[in-house]
Order: sequence, then C-alpha cells, then structure tokens
Amino acid sequence: MLTMTLGGLRTRWTTLVGTFVALALGVALIATMCLALASTLDAPERGPERFAAAPVVVRGADTLTVPVRRGPATEKVTAPLAHPRPVPPELVARLGRLGPAAPDRTFPVGSGALPRGSVGHPWSAAAFTPYRLTAGRAPDRAGEIVVASGAAEVGDRIGVTTAEGRRTRVVVGLVPRSAFESAVFFSDAEAARISPRIDALVVRAPAAKVRAAVAGTPGVRVLTGAERRRADPDPDRDDRALLTVNALLGTAAGVTGFVSVFVVASTFAFAVAQRRREFGLLRMAGATPGQLRRVVFAEAAAVGVLASAAGCALGTWGAPWLARRLVEGGVAPDWFTVEDHFWPLPVAFWTGLLVALAGVWAAAVRAGRVEPAEALREAAVDRGTMPLPRRLLGGGLLLAGVAMLGWTLVDDPGELLKRKTYTTGPMVLITAVGLLAPLLVRPVVRALGGLPARLPGAAGTLAREGASAGVRRTASVAAPVLITVALTGSLLGAAATVSQAKAAELRAQTRADFVVTAREGSEGLSAGAARRVADVPGALASPSGGTAVFARDGESALVRSAARAVDPARLAAVGRLPVVAGAVRDLDDRGIVVNEEWERPTVGRRVTVWLGDGRKARLRIVAVLRTGTGDNGAYVTWRNARGAAVDRIEVRLRPGADEAAVAKGLRAAVRSEGGRVLTPAAWAEAVHPRTSPQTRLGLLVVVGIALVYAGIALAGTLVMATSDRIPELTALRLAGATRAQVLGAVAAEAVLTVAVGVLLGAAVAGVQLLGLWGALARLSVPASLAVPWASVGAAAAACALLAVVSSVLPAWCALRPRLTPRG
Repeated sequence: MLTMTLGGLRTRWTTLVGTFVALALGVALIATMCLALASTLDAPERGPERFAAAPVVVRGADTLTVPVRRGPATEKVTAPLAHPRPVPPELVARLGRLGPAAPDRTFPVGSGALPRGSVGHPWSAAAFTPYRLTAGRAPDRAGEIVVASGAAEVGDRIGVTTAEGRRTRVVVGLVPRSAFESAVFFSDAEAARISPRIDALVVRAPAAKVRAAVAGTPGVRVLTGAERRRADPDPDRDDRALLTVNALLGTAAGVTGFVSVFVVASTFAFAVAQRRREFGLLRMAGATPGQLRRVVFAEAAAVGVLASAAGCALGTWGAPWLARRLVEGGVAPDWFTVEDHFWPLPVAFWTGLLVALAGVWAAAVRAGRVEPAEALREAAVDRGTMPLPRRLLGGGLLLAGVAMLGWTLVDDPGELLKRKTYTTGPMVLITAVGLLAPLLVRPVVRALGGLPARLPGAAGTLAREGASAGVRRTASVAAPVLITVALTGSLLGAAATVSQAKAAELRAQTRADFVVTAREGSEGLSAGAARRVADVPGALASPSGGTAVFARDGESALVRSAARAVDPARLAAVGRLPVVAGAVRDLDDRGIVVNEEWERPTVGRRVTVWLGDGRKARLRIVAVLRTGTGDNGAYVTWRNARGAAVDRIEVRLRPGADEAAVAKGLRAAVRSEGGRVLTPAAWAEAVHPRTSPQTRLGLLVVVGIALVYAGIALAGTLVMATSDRIPELTALRLAGATRAQVLGAVAAEAVLTVAVGVLLGAAVAGVQLLGLWGALARLSVPASLAVPWASVGAAAAACALLAVVSSVLPAWCALRPRLTPRG
C-alpha cells in the first residue's frame, strides 16, 4: 500500500496540488487567527499614566458593585457607572489639612487648531503628571493656555470652545505630547469656573491618614500604587478594544474553519472523481475496496502533513501583518502586536490534518465503491454523482437551516439582527446547497446555458454541454464561488440592513423638525446653550441626555440598560416612542419607562434599579416600549440622572412658526459651542451610519478570507480540471476546431460554471436577507433590504476573471504548437 501511495503522489501530483494549496492556505489562516487570538489574552499590564507621579489620588467612585447569587454562593458584580461621582468640596477642605492637595478637573475642549477630543485641566495638577514645560511659562490668568507641542506655538492666539462658549485664548507654554490624551491646561481659577466639579484630588500625605479621613464619605475611592490607573482617561479602553478584537478574530477563525472544510472536502471529492478509471484498473488488478480507501486516506494524510506545515510557516508571517492592519483600521489598540505563542501552531497543524482526513472521508468511501468496470468506461458524462446518504444529509441540512431560520423568526426575531447570528447563520444553508450541488448543477446549467448557446459558433453549446456533462467538475468549481457570494451577500447585506433599520426606527420615533446635537467629542451642551435653544421663538424644545440604569436579571446577573433623561411633558409633545403599554406622559421622579426586554415589564410594577451615578432607587414602570432593533432603552427624569448633560435637543415648530427663522435661531444659539442643527433624517444617518468603520473592517476581514481562500481553491481546482481534459481538448482540435475556438469554449464553460456558483450563492444570501427582512417586519421596524450589489458583483467578477485565467492558461499551454526535429 505504501508503494501505491507514493506512486500515486508522484504521478498524480497535479491532481493534488489544488488540495495542497487550499489546505495550506486554510491552515495559514487558522494559525494567523489563533496567534492573534492568543495575543489578545495577555494584554500588557499598564501602570498609571496620568498620575504616575502622584503619591495618593482621591477620586469619586466610577463603578457600581452589587451582590448577586451564583448558585448557593453570593458574589459581587462590578459595572462602570455612567456618571462617576465627583469629590465632595467638604472632603477637599478636610484633606487639605493633611498636606498639599491639588484638585484636578477634566472638561472637553474644542478647537480647529487642537486634536479632536482634547480635554482641559488646571495647571496645578500638571505637577503630578508627565507634563513638563518645554517652552514658555505656566498660565496664571484667564485667557492663557498651555498646549502640547506641535498643536501651536507660544504666542499663538487660537479659538477655544468650552462650556462657557467660544473664546480666543493665548498660548503661553508648551508641554510634550502624550499617548493617552490631548491635554490643554488653564489657570486654576479659570478651570474651576469652567468646570466646578472636582474629578480627582492629589494629596501629599500618608495613604493611611488619607484613608482615615475619607472613611465615612460614600462614593469616594483612595487610589495608590497600580490602582492610580483608575484615574487615567478611560482606563478600560484596552479591555474593550481587546474584547472587540477577540470577537472579530473568533468569528474569522470560525468562518475560516468552515470554509476550509467546505472547500477541501469539495476539492478532494473532485480529485477522487478524476481517478475513477485508475481505481477501476486497480480493482481489476485485485485491489480490495479497503485497500483503495486506505490509499486515499494515506494520500490525504501525506498532503495534510505537508500542507499543514507550510500553512503554519505562512501563519507566522501573516499574524503580524494582520495585527498591523487591525491597528491601522482602529479596531485594535496602538500597542497591539502578535507575541510568541506555542500552542496556536500545533492547534493549526492538527486542525489542518483533521480537515484533510475529514474532507477525504466521503471521497474515500466513494473510491472503495468503484467497480472494475469503471476501467472500461470512456464516457465523460458523470453518472451516479449523488448517492442516497448525501441526498439525505443535504436535504436534512437544508430543512434544518430553513426551519431554524423560521423558528427564530417566530420565537425571537430580534436574534436575527445580532451580528453573531447573521454571521454564522448562512453556514448551514451553504453546506446544504454545497452537498446538493451535483443535483442542482444540471437544471441550473440548462437554465443559464441558453444564452451562450445562442452565440455564433459552437463555443457556447460546447460550454453548456461540457458543464452539464461534467457535474462533479462543475460542482467542485462552483463550490468556492457559492461560498464567496453567499458570505459577501449575507454578511455585508445584513450589516447594512440592520444599520439602515436602526436609522429608520430612530427617525420614526420623533416628530421633531430639527435635532440639535452637541459638538462631536464633547460631553454635551451647556445649560446656557440649552436655555438659548428653548428661548428661540417658534421652537418647542425637548432636551435629553444620555445616562444608564442597572437592574438585576433574576438574582444572578446585573444588567446595564442605556437610558435617557427627559422632561416627560416635552417628550410627549415632540417624541413618538413605540409605546405598547402605559403612557410616557405619566413619567415622574418616581417612575421609569422600560422596554419589553426587561424582566416582567408590567405597567404599575415597582422595580429596584441603580441609577447612572450609583444611587439605588425603587421606581414604578409607567410605560413599556417595543423592543424594536434593540436600541429602545429606558427613560427617566433629570432628577434620576444626576451628572447627565444635554447632548440632544429635539425641536418641533410651533403652529405658525417660520421654519427658516427657527433654524437660524437654533444655529445662533449653539454656534459658540460648536453644536449642530440637523434634520431628523441627517441626525439618524449620523447616529446610525450604514456600517461603522470598525464593523465594516471586521466584516471585510471575514469576507476577504472567504474570497482569497475561495479564489485560490477555484484556481487550483480549474487547473486540475483543465489538465485532466487535455485529451478531450486535443480531440476537438483533431475534429477541426481552431485553437481560438477551443480556448473560447474553455473560457465560456468557466464563466458558465462561475455563474452557477453565483446563482446558488445568491439564493443562500437571498434566503438569509429575506429572513432578516421578516424579522424587521415582525418587530414593526420600517426598513427595506440593503442588498450589496456592488460587493457581490465585484466578488463574482473576480471569480469569473480568475476562472477564465486558470482554465484558459493551462489549455493554451497544452495546445500550443510544438516543434519536432526533422529526420
């Protein structure tokens, strides 16, 4: 058997090269994803950045800790607060008696000359930070600022927007730039006037004395050592970024594994189908079915070992490249790199070998069933291409995929809108259609082959008949196209449809004629700006601000729900919330509006919640909202959202008001703070763009994996198929066909085969998108399907071009005239 295996590998290497390339690429992708995943599990320990030189930092509480029951034990769950508490002024005075104390304030600063997201601080806090003057002096009066080097020069006068409005300020000093924030320093008195709230207090005193002085003051934390990192800007940003990268790479790894098994199994099946006559000869020579199966398995193991080793080598190169792309795309933090890890490579290697053996299993069983009579068969028409077990498995998976989609649509339509669901959902249907492809190929080819058959000459007819006769070849070539088009259409289409639905739902929830929003990157509009908007003649304004509420889900989990602080009467006049029970107008300081996802959402029921600043409250449900796309959160009054800022004002025209005049007044009211006045449609589009850059990059990574993998597998399969058809093409030349006619027929058949895969993939994507559209209809969300025609067309065109080149090039090489020596 070893001799047979080695002989087969030596003489049939062209048949196995496509399988080798497909498997090596699959292992490379798996190794790349696993290496990157491993690097997300061991993020570097970061020390304090902003207050690295501070001995003790006193800060208001920024987390909520609630006990929950996990089985018989009680555990404490911690969640970040929406509005961290300030340091009380009376505590500042008390701690000031222990030693020098420097209060720190953090507030948003806007300027065209400064980086986006700049924040202001008092200069006295700079002594405990990495900032040191590199030029100029410290600010000591109103109107003077210190900025980071490169943003401006000493003596420059720049316009700066704060909560007080826009004013011209003079740059009197420069400090080095930092990676964790873009700081602007003001004099202590001006910073206190702009932002009276004290966010942190640096105390030069023994930590034990500070803790003793703080004892008994609720909502305050004393930070020393590594804990001082909690006072850094957004200390959890690395964890959130790594969680996003982890989810993206996990999804990509799952898609990679699925595509690997799908394509490798299809390639192996075609490779075995090409060797029917060879196996028939071996059967005539006395080989048993078991020996043939073992030969096929041995060849697969040899190819699997070599391809897996090559794939691991490629993966070690691909992982750092992927990490750089994720950082450049803003998905991963700047410091993210791929570290040296051992376990991903063995995992990728053994996965590749198992994929090879699993992919060849069905082909090996079919090889064992080859009869000796196959050695005498000369016909090129495939017969018996769909054994009963494959029909049953394919039909069962098709029914299971459709039934699962229908059940989710009826039971929990909101689940279909989640990225995890619409990313993995198409895989069952793709597998089902791939298994049934040999059964579907002939009718699809007959339906699509009518057009090329009408073309002048015999090329179109030969293409149709060749694709129809070589069912296994057509199915194997169409498989990579099927998976590419199906994933491109379903993933990109679902993401765009969901984003479009969220924007449409948002537009439907307001009667406003204008929406005033705060400057991008700021915490919100100032109280003065909100008053000026409300005072615009002819405008009925409904201000709101973002907050959060926390509630136990049963006894074992703490759930954070996004919420908005509103004025109930104005919200009822301007808003149009999807209320299914109760009335928003009944909202007061002892009430809350929830959605259907809450536990027991019944009007009149009292619920225990923790507000955005950590206060515990018991509120009565006054109204219940429809779940919709999942963005319908809770609503509370401003008294229950202490610390929230007005970030949105919905404005409705009063009867008889002039629209142009109101718009002009609104722009004037927020111009000094950089606020924007938008139409409801423009506001909804800005809040819910078609697809966020990070989401789009993640989807493109997944689709790109499928496209590259499928393209290489397509090229390898076509090279194998065309090389095996040299006698057939030579016979056409002997029958009188010119070389151009033969190559034209080969190209036409390649395009027709790709069209079969495109049609089957489009059918799978169509079923998924129709299911998503049905879910939106059940959720009463006004939206239409967003079909990514351009992306699907580009994927199909790339497959067609690659198919033509991969089939015509080997045919041209085989049919080109050869010089013969003269006798």
